[in-house]
Amino acid sequence: MCGIVAGVSGRDIVPVLVQGLQRLEYRGYDSCGVAVHAGPDGLRRARSTSRVVELAQQVQAEHVASGTGIAHTRWATHGAPAVHNAHPHFSHGPAAAAEAPGRVALVHNGIIENHDELRAELQAKGYVFASQTDTEVIAHLVDALYEGDIFAALQAAVSRLHGAYALAVFHRDEPHRVVGARAGSPLVLGVGEGEGAREHFLASDAMALAGVTDQIVYLEEGDLVDLQLGRYWVADRSGRTLAPEQRPVRTVHAHSGAAELGPYRHYMQKEIFEQPRAIGDTLEGVEGITPELFGDGAYRVFKEVDQVLILACGTSYYSGCAAKYWLEDIAGIPCNVEVASEYRYRTSVPNPRTLVVTISQSGETADTLAALRHAQGLGMHRTLTICNVATSAMVRECELAYITRAGVEIGVASTKAFTTQLAGLFLLTLALAQVRGKLSEEQEAEHLKAMRHLPVALQAVLALEPQVISWAEDFARMDNALFLGRGLHYPIALEGALKLKEISYIHAEAYPAGELKHGPLALVTSAMPVVTVAPNDALLEKLKSNMQEVRARGGVLYVLADADTRIGRDDGVNVIRMPEHYGALSPILHVVPLQLLAYHTALAKGTDVDKPRNLAKSVTVE
Repeated sequence: MCGIVAGVSGRDIVPVLVQGLQRLEYRGYDSCGVAVHAGPDGLRRARSTSRVVELAQQVQAEHVASGTGIAHTRWATHGAPAVHNAHPHFSHGPAAAAEAPGRVALVHNGIIENHDELRAELQAKGYVFASQTDTEVIAHLVDALYEGDIFAALQAAVSRLHGAYALAVFHRDEPHRVVGARAGSPLVLGVGEGEGAREHFLASDAMALAGVTDQIVYLEEGDLVDLQLGRYWVADRSGRTLAPEQRPVRTVHAHSGAAELGPYRHYMQKEIFEQPRAIGDTLEGVEGITPELFGDGAYRVFKEVDQVLILACGTSYYSGCAAKYWLEDIAGIPCNVEVASEYRYRTSVPNPRTLVVTISQSGETADTLAALRHAQGLGMHRTLTICNVATSAMVRECELAYITRAGVEIGVASTKAFTTQLAGLFLLTLALAQVRGKLSEEQEAEHLKAMRHLPVALQAVLALEPQVISWAEDFARMDNALFLGRGLHYPIALEGALKLKEISYIHAEAYPAGELKHGPLALVTSAMPVVTVAPNDALLEKLKSNMQEVRARGGVLYVLADADTRIGRDDGVNVIRMPEHYGALSPILHVVPLQLLAYHTALAKGTDVDKPRNLAKSVTVE
């Protein structure tokens, strides 16, 4: 959520800023804006509550151009999605009217927890606030602390802030200079190269700078950065300048082509159909099961642990719930799965022999990072992440990692990130099972064969799309839906319900099928479609009994059944037959029709599939 692009250059930087915002649209936003240093005219800005393309038209029409600027996409937290709350924010001295040209321009990702206290202090000094945001507080605070050096003013300001922030700031009196800071929210430095070596950039994601520079410096927690023409400095929280080797420049190929739709109508559709390739890429190079797949020293760590704690949010949490079944069944190791946003706010009993596993698509999820740090603070230092971004904070802060290779995921509703997380978690299960003496050579070979067949099996599942479309036509007329699963497939039912509610806005809930009699059965009528995940496993006969309970109450069933389950189509029973039974890896296949169901239902309802209301792709605030 929210995106920052900023920079200094000898050329007009505005097209770079706007293009960067377009590449960050996938993160989710409800307003956007750009501000520039306009020479003797002071500061200029353009802001919009429409899409970035409209902002680009506004910038062009108003001839906004400069070599120094900042830009932002905002996902509303403090204050409604409105132009006066949109970034960038300007500060105005105590004697200046709020409408007068500003002195400090600032953009911000994150949340400032002590903004009320700071607002009262600044209002007492005569500062006038034009928005309801916590961000405007920072702009005024920097202005109040400014004594001719914007870097010093920002350093003093961040020492007063409680919360999370990534900031990019410039001052009217210092052209060709942008300063930044980060704590709890990602920020990268893009170093100009070749003929553009005199220009430097800041962004919340390296992808925003694709095609501009691939020379990236990842700023660490508490870092401050000073960009000027032809030079830059990175300093720690105390203001001490860091040596170049302490924040090395890395070559990062964030190809913009990954964000092109090609023949697909939406990114979500594209990403659903990319799953065979994404799984294949994630498993590339896995010739055998070895702890070193997760990093040097993994064998020692795996030998030392006697339980697993998984921390994650949203879709990643559901992948962790599925992994719990694998870890306890195949590896024989106790596993707890915690919602990251809840974990650090309750009293728990730490075990230093715990393997703490975080799961995150972006590797920057604020709640999961905070939960990781809390676990480490409790003395649990054996940490591992399953993550899609090798350069993310999550990877840097964990001892071990497995990088999924899903590629860039643009659609807010996660699809290929989820299935590749499951693939990584299954590998982790096998590695732990091997170290614990629970995995024979024959079992290893059998599991590896099944994993290598996954891309082909997924292609066969994707071929079911026409049948799923017919279901979606029914669901588009509904207001509610139930999803049922048992055992390993209960988390898949949860994920299916989440997908439907995220993008079609149909209220959907998931339950273990055995819980029907304990409350949810009261909701079942002919107007309540009931989606049932029905693999041919040990719980199938129990599940069939649960399905009969639904039919006896007039409910309509939509069943994803393996071919050999002997579940037939009937009045009120709609069946899509899966191509094959896939054993322990079945969840990776069964979730795909549920993704397609959500997508085509949303399509039929005409919702914004890739940018559902009120949601953001990368949740970088609590």
